[in-house]
Amino acid sequence: MTTLALSSTELPVFFEERHAALAARLTHEALAPLTEARDAAAVARCLGEPLGLYAHLVPEALGGAPAGPDRAAHPTAIDVRALVLVREALGQVSPLADAIFAVQGLGAYPVVLAGSDAQRRAILPEVLSGRRVGAFALTEPEAGSDVASLRTEARRDGDGWVLDGEKVLISNVPLAHHLVVFARAAAADGGAGAGGAPGAGRAAITAFLVDSGAPGVSSEPLPMSVPHPIGRVRFQGCRVPDSARLGEVGGGFKLAMQTLDAFRISVGAAANGMAARALREAIAHVTRRRQFGAPLSEQQMVRAYLAEMATELDAARLLVARAAHKRDTAAGAAARVSTEAAMAKMFATEAAQRIIDRAVQLHGGMGVIEGTEVERLYREIRPLRIYEGTTEIQKLIIAKGILERAAAEPPADERARDKAR
Repeated sequence: MTTLALSSTELPVFFEERHAALAARLTHEALAPLTEARDAAAVARCLGEPLGLYAHLVPEALGGAPAGPDRAAHPTAIDVRALVLVREALGQVSPLADAIFAVQGLGAYPVVLAGSDAQRRAILPEVLSGRRVGAFALTEPEAGSDVASLRTEARRDGDGWVLDGEKVLISNVPLAHHLVVFARAAAADGGAGAGGAPGAGRAAITAFLVDSGAPGVSSEPLPMSVPHPIGRVRFQGCRVPDSARLGEVGGGFKLAMQTLDAFRISVGAAANGMAARALREAIAHVTRRRQFGAPLSEQQMVRAYLAEMATELDAARLLVARAAHKRDTAAGAAARVSTEAAMAKMFATEAAQRIIDRAVQLHGGMGVIEGTEVERLYREIRPLRIYEGTTEIQKLIIAKGILERAAAEPPADERARDKAR
């Protein structure tokens, strides 16, 4: 069996026996069906059955994989370190499968967190098997990083709701059976937006579970630089019952942030997987390729590139593993590790872009021939610096976190006086 370069092997201090067992199953041979699948829909099904990887998106209490003794008391907790290993493996073998897997999580976890028993029974078993694919409909033409500015409306009408608006850049749309839709609804307290008129700000955002084939829902694919399923969704008088609501009216913003917070760390893991593949391709190329009478690997400049690439990859793995470990072992089912998660996502995706760029450079002209591995990785890595929070947004989260921590600590002179006493 051909093993993959996974963090549980390189950094065992952050992982446990169950993670080592999972890593042992994530081999090239085991994941081969993903590269052999005829299309994205077949890849999506394969991730469920026969591979069973969607189990890591759902808590054990709801039919998913065990999250370990640290999380046993928290029925909505998932094992983030397991997510890290799965996405690190998929990033090396099939970035397409990784993208589908990640958004399946975003389309399922809001149901885990806020779904009714009926919603969970209807959705989660089919998600686990791969018979159902979900999507996370948050981004709009005029609402990207500024989520609170979204314009899709949910108008109360009798015992249901009517949705109107447009979502864009929604992954899994061509495949999705259901959409987790975030829209402005009437304020829960009867204040702004009451009486059926959409409210303003975060407090009005509400989540709904909408069938992709429901009347009033239309979609179209969007061509991307990589052949991933992504598209635009329009809601025109789409009527849904109140039972389609996920959580409380006005609870949508919190639900979206909780979902993104749970999965953001794993974006860095996917980037690490792609970077590891690029480094491996670069090493093989410079060892094989001869110029000026010797292998490229004997040139000092080439060795300097390899040293930088390997060091950045190790640093990225450390940040991702630290954040995942802290998330898994911190108190509470949805413990917030926003600063650490943002650091991991920001550094790993930016480092992977640099590593893959150097791999292309080391390949010379072959690095920009369409269809070569490093050329494909160069296109695959770029969206990771944007989705689930851009690099710029991660910097704001990090700065906010360190400033809040500094404000909570006593000034240095007070600490010195306390020590002197």
